[in-house]
Amino acid sequence: MLNQHSLEEIADIHNLLGDIKREYEEGIKPILMKNSPSRFKNIHTLPKLKKIQINRGLGLAAQNTNILKKNIEEFEKITGQKPIITRSKKAIAGFKIRENMELGLSITLRGEKMYAFLTKLLFFTFAQIRDFRGLSLRSFDKAGNYTLGLKEQLIFPEIDYDDVDQTQGVTITFVIENSSPKYNSKSMDKILNGMILFKFLRFPLNDCGYYEKYKSFSEINQVWDKKKHLKRKRWSQE
Repeated sequence: MLNQHSLEEIADIHNLLGDIKREYEEGIKPILMKNSPSRFKNIHTLPKLKKIQINRGLGLAAQNTNILKKNIEEFEKITGQKPIITRSKKAIAGFKIRENMELGLSITLRGEKMYAFLTKLLFFTFAQIRDFRGLSLRSFDKAGNYTLGLKEQLIFPEIDYDDVDQTQGVTITFVIENSSPKYNSKSMDKILNGMILFKFLRFPLNDCGYYEKYKSFSEINQVWDKKKHLKRKRWSQE
């Protein structure tokens, strides 16, 4: 049964959804082309969000039909789409895992559902996280994709506290399409494209200022290499 605020909240979500899609097409693209003509020489080189992948590992608990069914229902409430069940590719006797054994859930969002989930995540979900300090830039991978983990499902507005028996988190991966030319196809360039896109989409990135003291990406690379060297040296001493 809908409460008195449900229709207003749904209307706000749909308005925000339209704004994000329209903002990218009519606002972000022209600004990037105008401000960075040397980096984005044509519209096909602009970074864009391709899909959002959401995963949850259940382990041996997935063998319990009731637990698996409840997790599937949670995914449907959160994303509006039915997840697929992930299965083991081979048997591992030490972990009591058989081949083709149900182990978790996965879902891939594109198009309207992707933007709807993104809107909810940016404007509603992050605000529900206790002591939230923003997202770290260090979670970008070499391909420019971004992965984050959420510890519990209660931060999503669709989940009722009374219906939750056990708090479980999810892993969310934002896959960014980078159609960069050869001169602009290094990992650092792809990460930079992801940072630019996320900043325009209002992702709460928390440590952008960390890199302001460096004049170029070569200096940042040197700092990263130095940290890796120190870690290897520490491990070798142990």
